[in-house]
Amino acid sequence: MEKVINILNHNFIDQPVWIWILFLGIIITILVLDLFVLNRKAHEIKAIESLKLCSLYFLIASLFGLWIAYSMGKESALEYFTGYLVEFSLSIDNIFVISLIFSYFAIPRIFQHRVLFWGILGAIVLRGCMIIIGAELVAKFAWILYLFGAFLLFSGFKMLCAKTETSANLEENRIVKIVRKYLHFTDEINSEHFFVHKTIDGKIKLFATPLFLALIVIEISDIIFFFFCIPAIFVITQHAFIVFSSNIFAILGLRSLYFLLAEAVHRFQYLKQALSLVLIFIGSKIFLASLGLHIPAILSLLLTFTLLSGGILLSLFKTRKKELS
Repeated sequence: MEKVINILNHNFIDQPVWIWILFLGIIITILVLDLFVLNRKAHEIKAIESLKLCSLYFLIASLFGLWIAYSMGKESALEYFTGYLVEFSLSIDNIFVISLIFSYFAIPRIFQHRVLFWGILGAIVLRGCMIIIGAELVAKFAWILYLFGAFLLFSGFKMLCAKTETSANLEENRIVKIVRKYLHFTDEINSEHFFVHKTIDGKIKLFATPLFLALIVIEISDIIFFFFCIPAIFVITQHAFIVFSSNIFAILGLRSLYFLLAEAVHRFQYLKQALSLVLIFIGSKIFLASLGLHIPAILSLLLTFTLLSGGILLSLFKTRKKELS
């Protein structure tokens, strides 16, 4: 018994093992309830259901943030909420990409939740691995944070000056071409199945359905997207547990909100400008700190929230007439 207690209290990265087990237990419970209770039967998720599910995830994420404040201190909680907010906002762009992928592979709305669910599982594993690697690198080579800061400044100014993007052409996408090249592919959607068996020339072969191809492309695009996000979150905090937990809760909430935002993401036309200012602010923090100008965590959270909420509200206000017409 004493040996088990020692193992549970042993530090893994920057927190005791039992805290990691607690967090993963919460996430696994949420996912089991999502798949086997709330969405046991395939159905088309309506906007109101999407909003309710996202609200539930937001409540759980907020309660977890309060627990971090109680157990790890107010500073850690502020870093958690700032990371959550930045990750959530950066991921809104990913909703547009996911929508394009579903449209390209002609995935009916009734089966989209299943793809997103397994996509979340993949994202948890892949992001966990990348965050652990990132935390080790930052711990051993502190100067990497200055590279992250410079990258955020460059990305922020580039995004601020960029022209409006046109819709992507997935037919020419390299990921799609690679997936089509190395997998047997069928255009037929067979219920919720990712694979089907087909008889070709008297031989039974395994074919991937469009659901599996959509899942693979979403996962790969998520990895590419996360390489953009990881500098932002590590400049905010170097605590791997806070980085991981804020990331996972953010993607859980955003994926659940997909069915509400997918049709309205075009209305957030000023969100990119707001995000660019947030990236510039976060990127500058590491350089300001080296000059002795430390920005308190509460101020970082308030400024991040103000910029992002301001961009969203301005976008909705400016596009309201188009929606009514």
